[in-house]
Amino acid sequence: MYPQQKHRMSNTPELQTATPIQDAPIVRPVDDYWSLSRQPLTSLAFTAPLLLIYEAGLLCLGRDAVRNGAEAWLRTVLETIGFTAYFLLPILIVGILLAWQHLLRQPWRVSRNVLYGMGVECLLLSIGLWLFWKIEQFTLGTIAATLNVNFSGTLGRISCYSGAGIYEELLFRLILLNFVIGLLAWLHASPRASVSGGIVLTSLLFSAAHYIPPFGDPFDPTTFVFRFAAGTLFALLFRYRGFGIAAGTHAFYDVLVGLSA
Repeated sequence: MYPQQKHRMSNTPELQTATPIQDAPIVRPVDDYWSLSRQPLTSLAFTAPLLLIYEAGLLCLGRDAVRNGAEAWLRTVLETIGFTAYFLLPILIVGILLAWQHLLRQPWRVSRNVLYGMGVECLLLSIGLWLFWKIEQFTLGTIAATLNVNFSGTLGRISCYSGAGIYEELLFRLILLNFVIGLLAWLHASPRASVSGGIVLTSLLFSAAHYIPPFGDPFDPTTFVFRFAAGTLFALLFRYRGFGIAAGTHAFYDVLVGLSA
């Protein structure tokens, strides 16, 4: 009886060849902050208030509104090809981000905690960029020391800065950066060269655009170098952190500059 039972147990090789449970691969969850904050739908939810502030500022302030150059250029292009509806441009932004979300086949949900985290991240990044600008000013001996703030003028500037975060990132990063990277790849540049070349070229265009009349400033080498560096940062943020973080950091930085000017 006992030998037969032992013999039957020894004839079960499948028990000996089973894969140990500890060898199973560990699947990394995708619902983390760094992934969710890059999604186009999350970017849309995060930047929508900035877009509303800018458009509302234009409507309320009328001719006294401070317009962003990139928004004016994009609107002029649309009007040139026959699209004159005023709200077409913001609708296009919403449509592009929604289409992008659909193409990526990502979940159609937005986490409130992720939006809070994006706000903190953008604020910290914008403060870092603002400090970098102040250090550059101090190094070159050109610190601005005025603290007087005009309330109505400040509201107009904040409205404009909100639009800068949206429309400049739309033009120089979402459109031009992706176009230049694709063009360089089409010209058989390596992936690394395409991305690096796209970031450098669009950052140069971004900096130079700030001196184009009638919305531009007088040319200054100091601000040109800084704006090139800022454009590079925004391009890197757009590439690796998403549209929302790039636009939010840009807008928060401009507001900090406006309030401290």
